[in-house]
Amino acid sequence: MICQTIKEGYDCIFMKKSGCSYNGGHCHPIVEKCEGCQRVMEFPTGRYCISFTEPRLKWAKGICPLATHVEREYRVTARKINPLKASKRSMSNRG
Repeated sequence: MICQTIKEGYDCIFMKKSGCSYNGGHCHPIVEKCEGCQRVMEFPTGRYCISFTEPRLKWAKGICPLATHVEREYRVTARKINPLKASKRSMSNRG
């Protein structure tokens, strides 16, 4: 349904006939870490995330999973191979 409280005119899954069904009855504004994200929209009542109703909780344990402005680092660790086992494997593959 179309939001009638905070994000007026935006389609919201929490909006019911009786009003906003989210905890507290409204969405919460973005936090400082959200600045620069493509999911932030400006509404007459303030700046809100279009994906999450309470962005503060998404940043509580690290990086927001849908943050578009943060580059994630993926670590690739090299496995240590036992040379003795590697030589035995190569011998068994030959014959």
